[in-house]
Amino acid sequence: MKTSLALLIALPLAACVAAPSTTPSQVPVASSSLGLGQASAPPVQVDWWKAFNDPQLDRLVAQLLTGNPTLQGALARIRAAQAELSVARTAQYPNINIDGSETRQLLSNDYLYPRPFGGSWQWVGDAEARFRWSLDFWGKQAALIDRASSASVAAALDADAAKLALAGMFAQSYVELLLAWQNLDIAHETVDERQTILDLTQSRVTAGLENEASLEQARALLALSRMDVRRAEAQRDIAVHAIAALTGQGAQAYAGITRPAAGIENAMPLPTSLPADLLARRPDILAAQARIQAAVRGRDAAHADFYPNIDLAAFVGFQAVGLANMFGGNAVVAGVGPALHLPIFDAGRIRAQYSRATADLDAAVADYNATVIGAVRQTADALTQVASLSDQRAQQKLALDSATRAFELARERYRLGLSGQIPMLTAEATLREARREMAVIVSQSTNQRVTLLLSAGGGFAPNSSDSPAKDATP
Repeated sequence: MKTSLALLIALPLAACVAAPSTTPSQVPVASSSLGLGQASAPPVQVDWWKAFNDPQLDRLVAQLLTGNPTLQGALARIRAAQAELSVARTAQYPNINIDGSETRQLLSNDYLYPRPFGGSWQWVGDAEARFRWSLDFWGKQAALIDRASSASVAAALDADAAKLALAGMFAQSYVELLLAWQNLDIAHETVDERQTILDLTQSRVTAGLENEASLEQARALLALSRMDVRRAEAQRDIAVHAIAALTGQGAQAYAGITRPAAGIENAMPLPTSLPADLLARRPDILAAQARIQAAVRGRDAAHADFYPNIDLAAFVGFQAVGLANMFGGNAVVAGVGPALHLPIFDAGRIRAQYSRATADLDAAVADYNATVIGAVRQTADALTQVASLSDQRAQQKLALDSATRAFELARERYRLGLSGQIPMLTAEATLREARREMAVIVSQSTNQRVTLLLSAGGGFAPNSSDSPAKDATP
């Protein structure tokens, strides 16, 4: 008996020792430790893509923002979060319900009912209006409402982050389309140049200045350049398919997506260092901040479960045996009074729920920290790439100009019979590679400028009503 009693006492103690921690272990990263600059990011218009001066781009972005399935899913999650907030708010108001039943019962002869009711089958009716109001002494309902409100804010910010991410994906796809068109131009230029080389070689063979091997080599190069045209056309078509899919359209949209306007390289206002206001300009960071606040209030609600619930209850209605007596004056019943629920022993359920809420808070803080660090790295990488590609473009322009002059000179010397075919073909290959590299650098430069723009928040400007609480510290 003593052993059994000792085990019963030891079990709750063992459960407390083995219970997970209820103290938060994560702290949000401080903005002062991130190495942000002194200046804020330059202001950017919400419709920043209009800086490209491309009517087709404007049209496709409008379709992107209304037809993309990913964005529609984010908007649906906003509606769901708003509905959850409405549900949470209902808990702070009284509930009034009407319940009624009429049951044919065999009444006990040895219970409440005297004869002739006891021992007979009777209709037993009950119809009551019940009132119940939970008195939120410990702030649990308020905490749940705040949690749902922060979750709603986070969902709205997620939609803004999805818009920026989709805008970035779309801009990259649009630049890929421009690159495909540029590669197609280069392929056509190469075909024209190699046709000229073939004609020159044919005339030199006729004049006895070249052999048949040189002629066959020129023909082979021309055939290869025509293959490059087909590859470039396929690259262009694939880029068109990607753009149509992003805008939520199918094959019917392919014919309406044409070559991007040359203005796609237009400059946009960009930061020159990590912006001081980076954390306040990115919706993904603000959403992560709102989730910390939601987790804090969820932990507060879980902590309130340690205290008693006090409700105010009342009812009024009718109870009777027999249908004829159901709604008579003698059948009226009523009552009013407080209702108390105090947890005494629940095998550690409430403590476990509180530990889970603490773990949720730690996870929210860790996600926030990861988002912040990722945002800083993304912006710093984009700054480095923009500066590097600007220098590369200047050098590649010099290389392209020199390669163009070298090919023109080599082709003229070959035409005049002052040199053989190989120097001309070498100069042509160098020129072709210089053109391709220049097209790649231009497209990468545009991509990185867009990436930097979006990394610094793009045209996002949070409304004061949507901003999460500034104090998100656990």
